[in-house]
Amino acid sequence: MEFQHYSVLLQETIEALNIQPDGVYVDGTLGGGGHAAAVCERLSDQGRLYGFDQDGDAIEAATERLSPYQNQVTILRSNFRYMRDRLAEKGICRVDGILLDLGVSSFQLDTPGRGFSYKEDTPLDMRMDDRQELSAKEIVNTYPEMELYRIIRDYGEEQFAKNIAKHICMERATAPIETTGQLNEIIRASIPAKMRVNGHPSKKTFQAIRIECNHELDVLRDSMDDMIDLLNPNGRLCIITFHSLEDRIVKSAFRKAESPCICPPEFPVCTCGRVSKGKVITKKPIQPSERELKDNKRSKSAKLRVFEKAQEV
Repeated sequence: MEFQHYSVLLQETIEALNIQPDGVYVDGTLGGGGHAAAVCERLSDQGRLYGFDQDGDAIEAATERLSPYQNQVTILRSNFRYMRDRLAEKGICRVDGILLDLGVSSFQLDTPGRGFSYKEDTPLDMRMDDRQELSAKEIVNTYPEMELYRIIRDYGEEQFAKNIAKHICMERATAPIETTGQLNEIIRASIPAKMRVNGHPSKKTFQAIRIECNHELDVLRDSMDDMIDLLNPNGRLCIITFHSLEDRIVKSAFRKAESPCICPPEFPVCTCGRVSKGKVITKKPIQPSERELKDNKRSKSAKLRVFEKAQEV
């Protein structure tokens, strides 16, 4: 199956990166290479792009798509949480721009064997990196009921999380839950019929399990400071989120980097010595245009936030 992924907020992201032809840029979520290709089109022979992805299929697809720019591109199969160390191995300590397009790709959703989608009956998996041991199947069959409840409640923002977790544990006591179809039926039975009218009943629970399986929020939270610190003066960090919890992490990290002072409000002058790292370019997130929403319904929840590194004194 061909790796296809609609590059959400493509023009807005490229414009926000403020690309310098001879600059060094990083795509931390390479996917099919759509955003990366648009960056490369704007680079001179001296410019450089480093692309990260943990998905083997994405690496293969991006390598092919970016082949016209192979002299400017270095592709690394790695989670972006290791960006600083992997770049350092290549002799890169500072970059001019970083972009992240978070969440699951269209290819991952539409490939039955990956187990991301509730629309097909396939083995439970949901690993973005098939080299890791933890899968959705292990989460569903081994996590304690209260932990399942917490994940589905917090990551899926599912109001029936407690009942879903209870029914999962009841079912797995009889036999292991092996497929997305089995999990679908359990979730459907856990939600009152009158509440199943707004979208697919499994959507929130599948999202929650996927986030837990890939540690998506922890990876983002733990990477924010490193990415900001990697930027050259006037360099920009552009992040596209699709989930309220992701967006909250980005918004909070950007605000803290812009205004890090922890002095009490009554202090006449700052004494904590914390210096701003730059400024938030997007006071409000950039969202898809009506045209993009029409072309790609999956872009509906996308939000782009941008941070610019300060000039060094």
